[in-house]
This record gives sequence, C-alpha cells and structure tokens, in this order.
Amino acid sequence: MFKRYIEKIWIQNITLLALFGLVTYYFAFVFEFKYDFNWAVFTTEGQYGHMGKLMLDGLGLTITITIYSAAIALGLGTIFGLARLSSFKPVYWFATSYVELFRNTPLLIQLFFWNFALPYAFPEEIRIQLFDMNFEFWTATIGCGIFTGAFMAEIIRAGIQSIPKGLLEASYSSGLNFSQTLRKIILPLSFREIIPPLGSEFLNNMKNTSLAMTIGVAELCWSMQEVYSLTYHTFEAMTVATAVYSCLSLSIAGILNLVNIRLKILPKGQEPFLRKIADFIFLPLNLLGNGLEHILWHFRKAPDATKTLSLMRRMLRFSGKGLTLSSKGLFVAVLAYLTYKTGLAVAGFNFEIIWSNLPTLLIWRFPDGDPTEFFHGLGGLSGSVLIAVISIIGSFFIGLLVGMGRTAKNRIFRIPSTVYIEFVRSIPLILVIFWTNTVIFGIVFKIDIQTFWAGTIALTFFFAAYIAETVRGGIENIPVGQVEAATASGLGYFQIMRKIILPQALKQMLPALVGMFIAAFKDTSLVYIIGVTELTRAAYAINNRIMIYPFEIFTTVAMLYFVPSYLMSQYAKRLERKLSPENVKIEM
Repeated sequence: MFKRYIEKIWIQNITLLALFGLVTYYFAFVFEFKYDFNWAVFTTEGQYGHMGKLMLDGLGLTITITIYSAAIALGLGTIFGLARLSSFKPVYWFATSYVELFRNTPLLIQLFFWNFALPYAFPEEIRIQLFDMNFEFWTATIGCGIFTGAFMAEIIRAGIQSIPKGLLEASYSSGLNFSQTLRKIILPLSFREIIPPLGSEFLNNMKNTSLAMTIGVAELCWSMQEVYSLTYHTFEAMTVATAVYSCLSLSIAGILNLVNIRLKILPKGQEPFLRKIADFIFLPLNLLGNGLEHILWHFRKAPDATKTLSLMRRMLRFSGKGLTLSSKGLFVAVLAYLTYKTGLAVAGFNFEIIWSNLPTLLIWRFPDGDPTEFFHGLGGLSGSVLIAVISIIGSFFIGLLVGMGRTAKNRIFRIPSTVYIEFVRSIPLILVIFWTNTVIFGIVFKIDIQTFWAGTIALTFFFAAYIAETVRGGIENIPVGQVEAATASGLGYFQIMRKIILPQALKQMLPALVGMFIAAFKDTSLVYIIGVTELTRAAYAINNRIMIYPFEIFTTVAMLYFVPSYLMSQYAKRLERKLSPENVKIEM
C-alpha cells in the first residue's frame, strides 16, 4: 500500500517540499543561529575599502589564471599526449616522466616548489627581476597549466589510440603525409571523443586556481579570506565565493556542452535545438576558418605558389631523413644535458639537512608532541596517510548510498542526491574545508573540534560526491536485462542492489576507487590551510625554520608524495587490465 502511494510523482513532490519546509523551519525558528547578517558589506565602502570590489577583482584574476593556464595545459597535453605514442624511446620516456611526476604529486607542493625553491636556482639579480615581474601570478598560472597538462596528455593519448588503425592506413594510401593525417584526421576525430573528459579537466583547472592564494595571489579565494578577516562576516564572504564558483562551473560546463554538441556528426535535418544555438554561437569561428581556408586555397592555386610549394616538398623529401636524424640527435643531447644538470643539482643537496628532518616529515612530533596536538603530535606523512584512509573509508559508504540514491527512480532520493553531488563537485576542495572548519563547526554548531577531524570530515564529504558518481556509472553499466530478470523473479529493490548489481558494479569500480584514494592522499595537502600538521605543513614549517634549503625540503616532500602515489597508480592500472571484460578468462 505504502509502496504504491510513494511511487506517485505528486506524493514525492509533496514529501520533498515538506522536508525542505521542516529543515527551513528548524534553522529559522528552532535552532539558535545567533549571527548578525550584513550583506551590505559588499555594497558599501567601509573602513578597509570596498569589499564588493575586492571580490570582483579576485574573480577577474581567477578567470585570467583559468584561461591562461587552460591554454598552457591544452598545448602541453597535446604535445606530450602525442609524445607518449612516439616509437622513439627517449621522447616516450621524457613524456612519460612528465606525466607520472606531475600527476602523482600534489599541486600545492608543486606551487610551493616553483615559488619558494625555483628562484634560488638563479643569481640574486635575476631573482629580484623575477619578483618585479608579478612572479606569484605567473607561478600560479604556469604551475596550474603544467599540472593540468599532465592529465590532459593522458586523455589525448587515449583519444588518439581509440581511432581505428584502418583510418590511418586509408589516409596514408590516399597520399596524405603524417602531419596532414595528424591535422585533418587524427586530432579532429580524437577531440570529438575526448571533449567530455577534457571538459572535466577544464573544470578541475578552474577550481585548482583557488590554490594560488597559498602563494599570495589575490584571486577569489584570497579575496574571500581577506573579506572575512577584515570584516568578520565569514558566512557572507564564503556564501558569495561559493555562489561565484558554482556559477563559473555551470558556465564552463555549458560552454563545453555546446562545443560537444557542435562537434557531433548528426544527420542533416535531425539536429536538436541546442545544435542550432551552438552553430549560431560558433558562427564567427566558422567564418574565420572558412576565410583562412579560402586564402590558402588561392595561395596554393597561384602559379608562383605552386612552384614554391613543389620546391619545398622536394627539398623536405630530400632532406627529410637527415632532418629527422639531426632532430633526434639534438633532442637526445638536450635531454642528456638536462639529466646531467639535474644530477649535479641533486648531488649538491645538503643531505644532512634531509636526514635530520626526515623523522619530522614522517611522523612530526610523535610521540613527544604537545597534549593539545592530535594523538601525541602524530603528523607528517603518517598524518597524511591516516587522513586519506579515514576519509576514503567514510566517503565510500556515503558515496555508495548517494550513488544509489541518484540512480533511484524515486525523486525523494534522486533529487537530494543529485543536488549534493553537483553542488560539492562545483566548488573547490579548499572552500569545502573552509566551510567545514570555520562555518559549520565554528559558527553554526559552535563545536570546538580539532583541525585534524575538521579536515578529515571535509575530505570525506568532498570525495563522497565523486565516489557517488563512480557508483552511479558502475550501476548504470549493468545490463538492464539483469535487473528485469531479478524483478521478475520477485526480488525487491534492495535485494537486487545487494545480490546482483552492487557485486558486479563494485568489481568494475575498484580501479576508480584506487584512483580516488590516490587523489585523497594528495589532497590531504590542502588541510595545511586550517593548520593540520600533515606532510605539507610539516615541510612548510621546516622550510620557514631553516630558510636556506628549500630545494632539499620540497624535493624530499615531493618524493614522499610521489612514491606511494605512483605505486598505487601502477596497481590501479594492473587492476584495471585484470578486471577488463576482454581480459577475463573463463576456467572450466
């Protein structure tokens, strides 16, 4: 009886409205939320200036860093994605080293290295000139671009490898050379396939720009922190920053969705309405491309141009092998020189500083820490691992429930689950940490909680949203026929989930869950913002104490992050190959 009624849409809508009303009533009239709201702080000029203008300036800087770093990431991703497919081993090894190194170390550590250590590689005169050239801004921009480029390289490589070999053979047999095949066939087709994952990386890149605040760049997160530090209106500052980041995420997602629709090959006359909108928006780019193509066509048809192009082709054909060999030789020479200089730099490290501070980096002050510290001063790498383990276990169970809720037909479960997932995924992790530690525990519930637990809870709820999407994907990959057969046999929803769908879905999700644990381990570096003495904060404290050895400290910390992350990523790849359906062997 109850089941029949709860399946009605109007019952579900009324239930959702009633739940929303109860929550609103509780926080408005029952819960004593003693906070003096003052939204006018953004519209009036106070003692410390105009806070609204400060937030707008931060937004402008965030957008600028996002655009520049996205362009750098796309360029590097394309270059290194192609290099990862090279049969010339030095190029392949160099590209692989770039991808693995930057994918398996936290962006925060990379920014600290570029900002605090790299300037000491130059003489003092050059160092002063660098700081006069808005060094922090370019460090954040290029650092985000290099970091995101490593992820894009793998996406582009996978997209290129997905192209059937027959297309390449057909292009070569039709007379196209490698560069023409790459430009006219490989890249256009691969980019059509990889727009969705590339879009996710563009979104992640925008959210990653929030870390620029850690090196003193006055972007949106820095402006938010400045507002509530000067005016003590924490709730208002964080609400505005959250709304702005959500709008940016929705805007980027909408633009990328239009690009995806524009690139789809659809039968003529069957284009959806969104395709017509996309065609209208991208009309200037189409006209520009057609104009350039028209100019090039006339250039090729000109008698002098034809002779010139023919001569150039003959010269390139004649010198092609020599040019290729010389390019390879030059690349190997440059790579050997860089390896030699890197080896010299590492050999010149003060290893006594590294060894003397290694216990601190591994366990912080444990077991002789201050009584006010978490678990007798446990921190450093051990603290990072502990935070990652606790958060990923907690987020798995929350993500499992939310992921099931999102796949449910009932709106009572699906709509709240969808809102939670989309909201958390639209804002940076650093903002979730601020909300959890400063607003939820500090202002709303007024609980005096250790920063260790505040950071761990923030990571738990943040990664739960991403695990929920992984669960949703795993559930939706199960053939519909299995669900129909189970329903026909009399099994209920939870029985079907527990006995049929989840066992198969979790098996498919294992590699993604290992990847999520790697991400959680790297992102523990962000709880340094609220004072948790994990590995990054331990390194920051040591660097501030000894001052003159940033290369030694941050290189050691990067390796402490890299080695576990790399080993886990290799395990995830091995697990993915083992669990792939085409690799599963049937034993009789």
